[in-house]
Amino acid sequence: MGRLLCLDYGKKRVGIAVTDPLQMIARGVETVPAHDIRKHLKKMLVGVNPDALVVGYPKTMRNKPSEAVQYIDPFVKWFRKEFPDIPLVLYDERFTSKMAERSLIESGVPKMARRDKSLVDQISAALILQSFLDSEKNRKDSTK
Repeated sequence: MGRLLCLDYGKKRVGIAVTDPLQMIARGVETVPAHDIRKHLKKMLVGVNPDALVVGYPKTMRNKPSEAVQYIDPFVKWFRKEFPDIPLVLYDERFTSKMAERSLIESGVPKMARRDKSLVDQISAALILQSFLDSEKNRKDSTK
């Protein structure tokens, strides 16, 4: 079992999270400018060699893709062409930015530090990935 990698893809920045080798815990690792993500990811995938890439895919309350997918869809198309052997999973990311901001508040991070949107993006990526891990575990448990 290898690591999973997750992207919280935004117009300006992309938060990146990764799991431990046993795929139990997700942690945010960095934030990269959106215009650099393809080049950065090519370098990163050499060292990480993930079992899959999970990409946060924003949906509306009516379960339809939100406007933000216009930034994500071209990346998804590129990734699938560039890395056909790495499975890509689109995972609903509703409310993760708000949850990330709340977790920063609850963990006592000062207000000035919370203004650092790159930190929020990393935490959002970790929340998306942890939610994916939990849903996969629940799905596997329910089939036993």
